[in-house]
Amino acid sequence: MTSQPLANTEPSGLDALPKSWEPSAVESDLYQSWVDAGYFTADPASDKPAYSIVLPPPNVTGSLHMGHALDHTLMDALTRRKRMQGFEVLWLPGMDHAGIATQSVVEKQLAADGKTKEDLGREAFVEKVWDWKRESGGTIGAQMRRLGDGVDWSRDRFTMDDGLSRAVRTIFKRLFDAGLIYQAERLVNWSPVLETAISDLEVKYSDIEGELVSFRYGSMSDDEPHLVVATTRLETMLGDTAIAVHPDDDRYRHLVGTTLPHPFLDRQVVVVADHHVDPEFGTGAVKVTPAHDPNDFEIGLRHQLPMPTMLDTKGRIADTGTRFDGMDRFEARVAVREALAEEGRIIAEKRPYLHSVGHSERSGEPIEPRLSLQWWVKVESLAKAAGDAVRDGDTVIHPPSLEPRWFAWVDNMHDWTISRQLWWGHRIPIWHGPNGETVCVGPDETPPAGWEQDPDVLDTWFSSALWPFSTMGWPDRTPDLEKFYPTTVLVTGYDILFFWVARMMMFGTFVAGDPAITLDGQRSAPVPFENVFLHGLIRDEHGRKMSKSRGNGIDPLDWVEKFGADALRFTLARGASPGSDLAIGEDHARASRNFATKLFNATRFALLNGASPAPLPSIDTLTDADRWIIGRLEEVRAEVDSALDAYEFSRACEALYHFAWDEFCDWYVELAKVQLGEGVSHTTAVLAAVLDTLLKLLHPVMPFVTEVLWKTVTGGESLVIAEWPAASGVTLDTAAAQRITDMQKLITEVRRFRSDQGLGDRQKVPARLSGIDTAGLSAHVPAVTALAWLTPPADDFTASASVEVRLSGGTVLVEVDTSGTVDVEAERRRLEKDLAAAQKELAGTSAKLGNEAFLAKAPTDVVDKIRARQQLAGEEVERISARLAALT
Repeated sequence: MTSQPLANTEPSGLDALPKSWEPSAVESDLYQSWVDAGYFTADPASDKPAYSIVLPPPNVTGSLHMGHALDHTLMDALTRRKRMQGFEVLWLPGMDHAGIATQSVVEKQLAADGKTKEDLGREAFVEKVWDWKRESGGTIGAQMRRLGDGVDWSRDRFTMDDGLSRAVRTIFKRLFDAGLIYQAERLVNWSPVLETAISDLEVKYSDIEGELVSFRYGSMSDDEPHLVVATTRLETMLGDTAIAVHPDDDRYRHLVGTTLPHPFLDRQVVVVADHHVDPEFGTGAVKVTPAHDPNDFEIGLRHQLPMPTMLDTKGRIADTGTRFDGMDRFEARVAVREALAEEGRIIAEKRPYLHSVGHSERSGEPIEPRLSLQWWVKVESLAKAAGDAVRDGDTVIHPPSLEPRWFAWVDNMHDWTISRQLWWGHRIPIWHGPNGETVCVGPDETPPAGWEQDPDVLDTWFSSALWPFSTMGWPDRTPDLEKFYPTTVLVTGYDILFFWVARMMMFGTFVAGDPAITLDGQRSAPVPFENVFLHGLIRDEHGRKMSKSRGNGIDPLDWVEKFGADALRFTLARGASPGSDLAIGEDHARASRNFATKLFNATRFALLNGASPAPLPSIDTLTDADRWIIGRLEEVRAEVDSALDAYEFSRACEALYHFAWDEFCDWYVELAKVQLGEGVSHTTAVLAAVLDTLLKLLHPVMPFVTEVLWKTVTGGESLVIAEWPAASGVTLDTAAAQRITDMQKLITEVRRFRSDQGLGDRQKVPARLSGIDTAGLSAHVPAVTALAWLTPPADDFTASASVEVRLSGGTVLVEVDTSGTVDVEAERRRLEKDLAAAQKELAGTSAKLGNEAFLAKAPTDVVDKIRARQQLAGEEVERISARLAALT
């Protein structure tokens, strides 16, 4: 039986298929054809059931990274499948205005020309940012197209566009009028470089080797009142107003309530007792700088301490009345230490101390906790509603194991600072009057004449918290809101569960009673999304976090260029389990590219032999191989549906990969060659039917290669709008499946036996099969002989070697005649080389296991591995020695 395709001429359907799969030659044009056809444009007037996802808006300054690629792959897979299942699908794209990042980009451009934003003025600078956005912003949009994102581009939104800006002003006023927005002086994360408060999400912590300096407050005499404290931020002592000790610390109980003079200021520092202090750490006494440390701020509130600010907006010492005023904080750190040393107050200087320090993600410098007048959202009632939505089942978190993290956050949330000291962003809609009056002005209201608008802008997360409903037209009642809200699922990484998901839930539940937001035209939608699917983070192939400093980051567009978008997407989806991190490397992408090529070659073989859609004959007339592959396909279809319904992308991809590669390509295609050679006419119909379903199942994750192949096989318009495979009603014929399993085992064992005999791959040898009828495989003799590369025995056949293979129905004896087919001397040299290597391994492992000193120190798992290696080496020595002895 030849393994080559049997057709002499290519069927016409094959003409459109390239000779090999080259993704770069296909993907861009194919994607644009989908967009032009309107496949991704949602129709709110459709009577189909709705399925909607809003894209977590990437920064307008950003470019596609692996986290985006994972997010987008999973969302695209969900929406493509639901579209094929008959849903009216809206996947709504858009971008975030990224206040800090975007303003920084434009300020750097101005700085290159020797200018500042102040040189332009606020209005001109904001217009400059809009110019940048129109010309350079949105790079990620083009990259999304490269990835194959099936988003509705006609609904592309931007958090600063007119509609979303109106939504921001609307909800701000509603929250303000409800008493949920207020202005207060509180401690914030402050960026001295950007001169603004920044959010928790924009602070990245890293361990820094600092200097812990201990110094003395009070008398220099040990017999008079004094306390020793320690700090890594020595300059903050200029803002100290207290020293705290534990109430039960007998060493300092007599000092509580007394004061000690500040070394450099006309200020008395009071000694307070507070349970926050750990009496076992250091001296058991801590300095308290309420305006520049979160813990100290809480102590200050409890004890009603003064809270003087000793740093200005640029991180310089200010308003202390000392010689340190005007110094940068790091310069002052040295100067204060030297001044304390001059007074003899340094007790322990420059003691190394590893501690965690927050840095601004945008500008890179250490952030400064700083007391500042800001606008805040009172979150208690909002956070409770967000928590109750999950408790009540209105929103379901996948996987459920992450629910405790959700509740731990929303049940203990602190008020949210929403103001930023920037020019780019949503200007806070508060106007201040000449006599200190304030008024909140809604989008349809006019501010009082002569009043000035608050200079701050809103935190970017404020506008993005409205994203699920503002993008659909809220606060107006729109067809999109009626059809697609609440959204079906939010897909995002678990790392922003608190920062973004919680805020969308808070605002979504706050507007639940709004008549513009309806569910089924009757009741208010209680939540912004019905499901939250949280995937893990991407790590490199060694499980390490990707970072610039490690140099292990991967640009997903590099993989698209090298391996194709399908390979990138399949690699990501195959590793995506709910809530679990995934480790990937280039080998994974290369394997996915090979998988696409395997599908391509198998489809090309089918087409080359005339495969095309045709009704399948009665199941009773099909061969064992046909019934097996069709039954297995139905099992895989059911597993894929089950996995995708549970957001278990990894399970779905594993099932499809192993079925497509191991069962369909490696076995059925090879068996089909045998059947075609025997004239089994329905084989091409089975090939076409399996490919039709398989390519549909793979399409959500691998849209490009499956589209090209499916259209060529079926002549259909597009997989994007094809019908998702439904249950076929076919069950696996267990008897036929068992015969196929036995046949596979027999062929595999014969191939292994041939290798042991030194026979080359595909080198045909005469063989006699005994017991194959008893084993129930008489109908499979042609397949066994073809795929094990055997030929019928001649009349004078004499066996030179044999192997017994035990199968479910009996034992098959395979006898072969290798005379004249094996170069005995060459085989002897090969075996002797293998024997030497096995003996060396055996000797090495035996020596280690005979070393008592090694066994005493080595971990148990290491010893167990060496024992396993020793056993394997011993078995190899026996096997190869037996083979050498059998050579004639």
